[in-house]
Amino acid sequence: MSKEHGQGPDLSRIEHEAVGWVQKVASGEATPEELQAALRWRTQSSLHTKAYADAERVWSRMGVVGRAQHGRDMDFVGPLKEFGQRKAALNRRMMLGGGAAVIGTAAVYGVMNPPLGLWPSLSELRADFRTGTGQQQTIRFVEAVAIDLNTQTSLAIRPATAREDCIELIAGEASFATQGRLARSLAVFAANGKTVSDSGRFDVRHIATSDHAVVNVTCFEGQLRIEFRDDVAELRPGQRVGYDGVGLSEIGTVDLAVESEWRRGIVEFRSTPLADAVEEMNRYRPGRIILVNPALGRRLLSGRFRIDQMERVLLQLEHTFQAKLQRLPGGIVLLS
Repeated sequence: MSKEHGQGPDLSRIEHEAVGWVQKVASGEATPEELQAALRWRTQSSLHTKAYADAERVWSRMGVVGRAQHGRDMDFVGPLKEFGQRKAALNRRMMLGGGAAVIGTAAVYGVMNPPLGLWPSLSELRADFRTGTGQQQTIRFVEAVAIDLNTQTSLAIRPATAREDCIELIAGEASFATQGRLARSLAVFAANGKTVSDSGRFDVRHIATSDHAVVNVTCFEGQLRIEFRDDVAELRPGQRVGYDGVGLSEIGTVDLAVESEWRRGIVEFRSTPLADAVEEMNRYRPGRIILVNPALGRRLLSGRFRIDQMERVLLQLEHTFQAKLQRLPGGIVLLS
């Protein structure tokens, strides 16, 4: 393997060894014997396989944000230690009160399925890029792909293939734009589906609820190929398709000006049921708005609002629908 690194307090022996193997394989200088040794090492146990996958993900991330600057011999144990520290901190929080099995189970469930969406899930914490509530960010993925992340959005880099650069939208909404035609296709994975583009601009929105996840893909420029299980859809500008646990929806047309509003800091509702509007508002506002009146949730809301002014929208709801607002600690608002 390549040069040794200090193991550090947050890396196990297996994780430390995984660093060396991944760096050796990624250097392009590994001999056939070393490649076989790396394969034997990573398949020893599930712990070895996971440690190798974690190290490979960190290496992929560093390839995007820094390897070009530091060369193939760069030492990436620092970012892996950071990953280990996040994991250790998470494990410590999960193990608090470990004497009580019920509390332990609740802690695991709370990490996997945060109540009311008040904090990121475990999968979101493992993201390479993530925006918080009300935040937006632009990042560069590979040389010719720019990505705009909307609020509460998490992305993870996947290892590239011979034909594709790959990234996963874990949750949220992102806009992908290419500069010219790509040498390798861009593949965006979301909820067991895949969107492939060679050039152009498109949005992918992946919003999960307590019982299912829904993904919508909108084409702004170029052509897209969407794959979900055995179904395939081809999109052109102005078209959208969605998928959930059942399959691909019918291809529909959309107003591209409205669909791009979020990149300008605007959220627009057009005769939107208030229940759906509240769910969207919760993505831009700390805490949680909870509808306690089902009849109110069926009322329709129209209007354009700035995403950083959700408190003003609440006051408008109170006036327009004669709704009652009850504010609780933690930014929780009961709307009835």
